[in-house]
Amino acid sequence: MTILYNPFFLLFITFVFLFLFRVVLIKTGLIFTVKKKWRLFEDCFHVYQLFKVPKFNESMQRNQLYHKVFVYLNSLTSVEDSDFTNLFTGKKPNEILLRLDPNQIIEDDFLGAKILWINEDNNLVLKIRKADKRRVLRPYLQHIHTISDDLDEKKRDLKLYVNVVGHGDDHKGRWRCVPFTHPSTFETIAMESDVKNKVKSDLESFLKAKQYYHRLGRVWKRSYLLYGPSGTGKSSFIAALANFLSYDVYDIDLSKVSDDSDLKLLLLQSTAKSVIVIEDLDRYLSEKSTAVSLSGILNFMDGMLTSSCSEERVMVFTMNGKDHVDQAVLRPGRIDVHIHFPLCDFTAFKTLANSYLGLKDHKLFPQVEEIFQNGSSLSPAEIGELMIANRNSPSRALKSVIHALQTDGDGRGALNIGRRSTENGPRKLSGEMGEGSGVFGKEGANAVKEFKKLYGLLRVKSSRKSQSFDLNGDRKEGG
Repeated sequence: MTILYNPFFLLFITFVFLFLFRVVLIKTGLIFTVKKKWRLFEDCFHVYQLFKVPKFNESMQRNQLYHKVFVYLNSLTSVEDSDFTNLFTGKKPNEILLRLDPNQIIEDDFLGAKILWINEDNNLVLKIRKADKRRVLRPYLQHIHTISDDLDEKKRDLKLYVNVVGHGDDHKGRWRCVPFTHPSTFETIAMESDVKNKVKSDLESFLKAKQYYHRLGRVWKRSYLLYGPSGTGKSSFIAALANFLSYDVYDIDLSKVSDDSDLKLLLLQSTAKSVIVIEDLDRYLSEKSTAVSLSGILNFMDGMLTSSCSEERVMVFTMNGKDHVDQAVLRPGRIDVHIHFPLCDFTAFKTLANSYLGLKDHKLFPQVEEIFQNGSSLSPAEIGELMIANRNSPSRALKSVIHALQTDGDGRGALNIGRRSTENGPRKLSGEMGEGSGVFGKEGANAVKEFKKLYGLLRVKSSRKSQSFDLNGDRKEGG
């Protein structure tokens, strides 16, 4: 019996009991309940203050602080230690990412203070002890800004946003996104090198021009019109532009927009550093196949709301042709740069052959060049598909292109050339990346100079009703 009163024996029994108790807690999940009850008990001795970070502000624009906090919280190790979280596959092989779940609680420590974050629906709620607020809150928020900016800089994953159909007063966000992984670059697209260099120069100038735009009292944005037949590379150009700028892409489907106000809401919920795209605009305007009015589109392009919410954005509109489009849509201010995407010429063909087949030269190239010179042409998409189908045999691929040009392509290039010459001939070019208010042109230059190249022509037309920019001129200071 004396052994029962031995202090070492009692200590050993106590240790064993506590060990078994902890094992029972872990194995049965009781430890989760105990920790939760202890947190409630501890809260009874402290006064907390709550700060809500909403996803959207009162103007229904995205709250940038919400994004910064969300990025910061997902980087914390406590996400992995929380009660539950979401798992996603990453871009790298076998990469698993942990992401916050609605109603999840994340713990953080800063300067000795215990901080809680609650992930509610479209809100992140900061819970901090009132005694720590004055000492911790401001430096903690600055800490979040610094860490999230560093994380964004190290891992800039572009996103492609598409609009969804709204339901009544649905203000939870009209955009849905997926990773933007399009591989197109200015080096891979089939476009005349001189034109590509001028476009890149214009974009680089835009990126550095924030103070210049503000000094002029203008919104820091740029707008492009891409027009030409289907399959000539307009979508690939948009992807290359987004990759060049490292901007997210917002692709607006006008058929899913309920009215003019809904279109404005989409612009409000976009973010800076983004490319906003509306494709096939001429079809929507001519067929009136959307609930958005012409005035709604004009206000979207350069209205009061656009002037307030389009900072650091690039707008891109595509059309198959602009001959029958209201000149009010095309005027400078709404469209800064017009870029024509023609059918394929021999220069573009060589770019495609190099990209698709790895050919810089081939004995069949002279025959292909001769066919192009005779006026036959196909779209880059049509030629690209022929090369993909015969990629294992470059000679067979070139022969299939020659056959297609001789049959399906007869006269297409000639018709395209004639149409463009008719368009450009009677007009004096003095706007779009060129003369007049131009970027690359000299004021008063003769329009005949703009017609030296039949293909790859980037132009912006100008008449008494409408001005335009032309990339084929020299750059003008102040553009």
